[in-house]
Amino acid sequence: MSSVINHFRTLTQIPHCSKEADKLLDFLVDFAKTRGYKVEVDEVKNIYIFKGSPTLCLQAHYDMVCMGKAPTIEVYEEDGWMKAKNSSLGADNGMAIAMMMQLMDEGEELEFLLTSDEEVGLIGANEVAFDLKSRYMLNLDSEDEAEVYIGCAGGADITASKIDIYMEGKGTCYEVAVKGLIGGHSGVDIDKGIPSAIKILGEYLYDNNITQLVSIYAGERRNSIPANAVAIVRSEITLKNSGDVQVRKLNEKPLVLREGQKAIELIHCFKHGVRAQNKELGIPDVSINLAIITADEKGGLTIETSARAMDMQALEVLTEETIHFFKRYGFEVSVEDKYPAWKPEENAFTNLVSHQMEEIFGKSEMMAIHAGLECGVLGEKYPHMQLASIGPTIRYPHSTREMVKLDSVAKTFQLLQKIIKSV
Repeated sequence: MSSVINHFRTLTQIPHCSKEADKLLDFLVDFAKTRGYKVEVDEVKNIYIFKGSPTLCLQAHYDMVCMGKAPTIEVYEEDGWMKAKNSSLGADNGMAIAMMMQLMDEGEELEFLLTSDEEVGLIGANEVAFDLKSRYMLNLDSEDEAEVYIGCAGGADITASKIDIYMEGKGTCYEVAVKGLIGGHSGVDIDKGIPSAIKILGEYLYDNNITQLVSIYAGERRNSIPANAVAIVRSEITLKNSGDVQVRKLNEKPLVLREGQKAIELIHCFKHGVRAQNKELGIPDVSINLAIITADEKGGLTIETSARAMDMQALEVLTEETIHFFKRYGFEVSVEDKYPAWKPEENAFTNLVSHQMEEIFGKSEMMAIHAGLECGVLGEKYPHMQLASIGPTIRYPHSTREMVKLDSVAKTFQLLQKIIKSV
């Protein structure tokens, strides 16, 4: 296990935020070639690595969600967990890449598919067109040990935008801020009761009858529950701190957005979070994350959301509802980076993985996840393959609290070696 962890430590020192992972791409290509593997890289920077006549393809993404100080990452260990100081860790999905590197060190005859920009909409997976030979694909992007994932949510990013104009305002100028909330993954953590900084800020402004909005910069990533939100407003009543909301008086008299009141009302009315629960799977069925809101000095107002559902019909309904909601407030709406759900299915491969998992962990459970895995997209591209997904225990991905359980990494790598031998 120490070799896998050493590889992971190396990865943390190579910047690989989504859309800015070229240095890691070059490193991985060189790493594979020097160990005798053939390598192909496509136009969207997916990496295909292979040797011999493999029957198993291992798949992971090599970009990460950079939060806090990332891509500057300082790792440390505490009570059996690896964490990072004031940044996301990148165990999602860097620990999978580290396991692959160790398997390359051991010369295993496998296919490795490393997709790009997964964290910003499965961009790489949507463009994959390599001639994969394997009968089986094992995705390594799950985040709970002793669970075999056989299904995932589909998703879409829905963006609303419009141009407003500025006009004269009245009253005192204030900075109203919600900062340093815990954040979390907008899929797997959406039902954990994690507060949204955007919703807290919006409720404060709405409850205090604020109608004069100067600017707002809120949220970090589409697939992260917002941890920070800051608005500049003007008010004819005195504003004070309240709970997580911090208020600071400013000695300015800026112009205000003509439709700022509508923007505040929109935040108040938007139903962020779980929309429906899947009782059969025991996970959210439909959800949406009110992820990012920005208003620039030219009056441009942009709202970004991430919608998820366990089947495509429900996703279509949610998407249409969200489009109509934004249009009622005068926004133009676009839908981007749509990806399919992976319908839960047990097959010979998932049963094999589950059996091997029982031997390592003493238990195994077939599961689905309320997040996007590449399996939904890749299953459509390679219908001859049987797919499953596993991974070590990772907590609070897409946040500065991200951590990975070290003994889980060791056991997951043992499981991976058993699966390789079995197929």
